[in-house]
Amino acid sequence: MEHHLPGWLLNSLIYLGAAVLVVPLSKAIGLGSIIGYLAAGIAIGPWGLGLVTNVEDILHFAEFGVVLMLFLVGLELEPKRLWSLRGPIFGWGSAQVLGCAAILFFAGCLAGASWRVALVAALGLALSSTAIALQVFGERNLLLTPSGQSGFSILLFQDVAAIPILALLPLLAISHDVDSGVSSSDRLIEGLKIVAVIAAIVIGGRLALRPLLRWIARSRTPEIFTAASLLLVVAIAALMQFIGLSMALGAFLAGVLLAESEYRRELETDIEPFKGLLLGLFFIAVGMSIDFGVLIAHPLLMAAVVIGFMALKAAVIYGLAKLMHVPYQQRPVFTLLLAQGGEFAFVVFQAAGPDVLPANVASFLIGAVALSMLISPLLLVAVDKWVLARHTVQKPSSMEEISEQQDAKVVICGFGRYGQIIGRMLSAQGLKITVLDHDPDTIESLREFGFRVFYGDATRLDLLRTAGAGTAKVVVVAVDDMEQSLKIVDLLRDNFPNAKIVARARNVAHLYHLLDRKIESIEREVFESSLRSARSVLEGLGWPAHEARETAMRFRLRNIQLMHETYPHYKDRAKLIAVAKEGRQQFQEQMAREREERRERSHVDWDRIDDERTS
Repeated sequence: MEHHLPGWLLNSLIYLGAAVLVVPLSKAIGLGSIIGYLAAGIAIGPWGLGLVTNVEDILHFAEFGVVLMLFLVGLELEPKRLWSLRGPIFGWGSAQVLGCAAILFFAGCLAGASWRVALVAALGLALSSTAIALQVFGERNLLLTPSGQSGFSILLFQDVAAIPILALLPLLAISHDVDSGVSSSDRLIEGLKIVAVIAAIVIGGRLALRPLLRWIARSRTPEIFTAASLLLVVAIAALMQFIGLSMALGAFLAGVLLAESEYRRELETDIEPFKGLLLGLFFIAVGMSIDFGVLIAHPLLMAAVVIGFMALKAAVIYGLAKLMHVPYQQRPVFTLLLAQGGEFAFVVFQAAGPDVLPANVASFLIGAVALSMLISPLLLVAVDKWVLARHTVQKPSSMEEISEQQDAKVVICGFGRYGQIIGRMLSAQGLKITVLDHDPDTIESLREFGFRVFYGDATRLDLLRTAGAGTAKVVVVAVDDMEQSLKIVDLLRDNFPNAKIVARARNVAHLYHLLDRKIESIEREVFESSLRSARSVLEGLGWPAHEARETAMRFRLRNIQLMHETYPHYKDRAKLIAVAKEGRQQFQEQMAREREERRERSHVDWDRIDDERTS
């Protein structure tokens, strides 16, 4: 009896086997995981071993990896932060898309293409790969740097811009039969449908999702919470696809709405493995989709198109990087990641149809985009080896990264205004310290004053290990960003349990999260200085110095006590407010009684002093 493997099982074996064999090899020789996935796709695709032929179906399924990635990116952005990025998103984002599209359009017309073909090609090639760029930014811990923030803003605008680009394609058709049967009422209904779905996502994210997730979490079944996380993303993607908008954009919007939720970390943890696997599948599908028949038929033309459009985009993007004040050390990577083609270009060229873009031209352009995504990781290796290395030689003080194991007993992560005071005091005692900071300008300035500061992102485990966190007695976490601070603390807790952690808290919320992690030595950055200022105010009003000092100390102790009383309730805002109000009321009543007791014990005419203070 013959037994045949089902198609899905056979394909799963092929995809997973190719990934497991090729990706580790690619990373071992320094090419990174992305080029490994692309190479695996080429190997098993129609132009390799021919193990898989239904490339288009796999590519559509694999696009869901991009959707999950943008959902996770949205989870990292609170609405306030996203609103603060509105200028870069619509300002620099539109400048990149319009600037690149304009120069590519004129280049296409000069090459002899019709204006319709040139316009569609320019709009598609102007878009960049969100999947590759964000993954590289994340792997290099650049998302919080100027280049990462600028790149994210531009990529987000590109995802938004894909919607009007797709809507423009029917208008460019040589035959207008597509539009002839569409009435104004039908257009109105489509518009209302779009508004209704987006409103449902916004209102649902604010009002319905949190109670739903809370209800699911109470069931204490982790696999159901994981299923609910995936269902959330799939449902939103289906809604956006139903109304003809970008699935990735809808998932990003849902992530932003849940960024302030107490379930954000759980959602990230549940979805992260699926995102990684599906993104890998996406890159494998891109590798399989490369039509080497077109490349073999017109190799010189293909090389000219790929090099030409990437060079033109690079010129525009590098100019924008200067205007955006991206540090010169980060400009090469920023430019290269945005100069390549993107996954939305596949959608644009396939949706154009033969009336706008002939089939052979569409196939050629898809091959050019896929090749640009294939060679970008190789170019990135070259940039690291030659361009960035040259910057380091020319400016060793600004980009010096730890290259040898350090043996200091104290490691300071973040050397801004807070960390510098700690470092100066320890250095004055002759203590050897190792300092990590990721701002090149700060490092260059501090080195002029004689500080030994290394360039590096303390959220990277390898850098923490090289900095000596494994042998240090104390690690000071003094970075500005709350999320980065908590990531560093988690890394230290998981990998260097013997190191004592001294942490800076930006505010009470940050302090609560540090207490969740059992950190004992925590200092609120402005608390003590504010108390001293309040004490000076009392003395300026005529209070005796010893009484002002005693009052400040009592307030300090009561504030710390109140903080510990409210800590168990900080996730329940109503309870937190009630406990805080009750605590403050009790403290005010206690202070009033003590003032009255001092009045009775003292022979001083307090009424006269009060009159003088208020006059």
